[in-house]
Amino acid sequence: MIKIEKLGIILSPSEREFENLGVCNPGIYQEGNSVHIFYRAIQEGNFSTIGYCKTEGPVQITERHEEPVIIRDFEYERHGVEDARIVKIDGTFYLNYTAYDGVNAMGALATSSNLIHFKKHGIVTPPVNYEEYECFVTCCNGDKLNPKYHHYYNLFAEIGLVEDKFRLLRDKDVVLFPRKIKGKFAMLHRIWPGIQIVYFDDWSDLTKPFWEDYLKNLSDHIVLDPKDIFEVKYIGAGGPPIETHDGWLLIYHGVQETTTGRTYHAKVALLQSDNPQIEIARLHYPLISPTMEWEKEGVVNNVVFPTGHSLFGNDLYLYYGAGDKHISVAKLDINELLLELKRQP
Repeated sequence: MIKIEKLGIILSPSEREFENLGVCNPGIYQEGNSVHIFYRAIQEGNFSTIGYCKTEGPVQITERHEEPVIIRDFEYERHGVEDARIVKIDGTFYLNYTAYDGVNAMGALATSSNLIHFKKHGIVTPPVNYEEYECFVTCCNGDKLNPKYHHYYNLFAEIGLVEDKFRLLRDKDVVLFPRKIKGKFAMLHRIWPGIQIVYFDDWSDLTKPFWEDYLKNLSDHIVLDPKDIFEVKYIGAGGPPIETHDGWLLIYHGVQETTTGRTYHAKVALLQSDNPQIEIARLHYPLISPTMEWEKEGVVNNVVFPTGHSLFGNDLYLYYGAGDKHISVAKLDINELLLELKRQP
């Protein structure tokens, strides 16, 4: 077992209106000794924006903005700008987030050159409804898909809040690799219940015809599907994959179905460097599970939701949403983690 130290809560809701219900699921960008934290700020009524704070060292908050850095500007995000992940590639910061309009939850993109001003580029995940989705994945994938890829359609297509043609495919947990792979952007995303990857040259490539062809071959793009009891319900990518000499470390969340409801764990897998679709190893037990009061009781109970990391020497700090109410941090030795992964059968 890996030694993991929970360092506790580093950020909680404040009296400010935009974050009076919860703060969670932070996107992390490390710059030397400083850590930039772009967190989901939730106000009463479950409306979300992205707040900002900064640390010196892994956990000491030295700056916290009194207003959100990214707000709800457009109809496709009128209910929420949620769960940021951020990387820097070729001098540009790419911040992916979930845009929620009250019915549809889809991946969106904003970019920046300075971490202060962000330009939004809209939805970047498949703009298809459930009927189209089911048609695409059925016509060409045959029985190669986990049956849950069809259960997903059945679960969400009958909610009845809007007409079927306006109920779009939920695609969340969008995160970029921190560098291009073989000259292309590499992006993880989550079409329930697994984690998939898409490669592209330019964001303008992600058109509806592009995604239609992609869905027709969805089984070719799966990185991870649920495997053990701690992730049997579904999984989703955490922060940007971490490049190591052994491969890409992917911290992700796994959802367990229990007699008392869902429990969210932090899990980890090791992926091949030049072809991340090849899984080298997967830890069969969680890195972090809800054990502390603030993880077991919150806006949503029993939630550990990792979304970013920093690295100080060999110490890997994992930043995660706890109970959809606080931001917490855990520390472990990255070399010990890699050794444990390589021991997995």
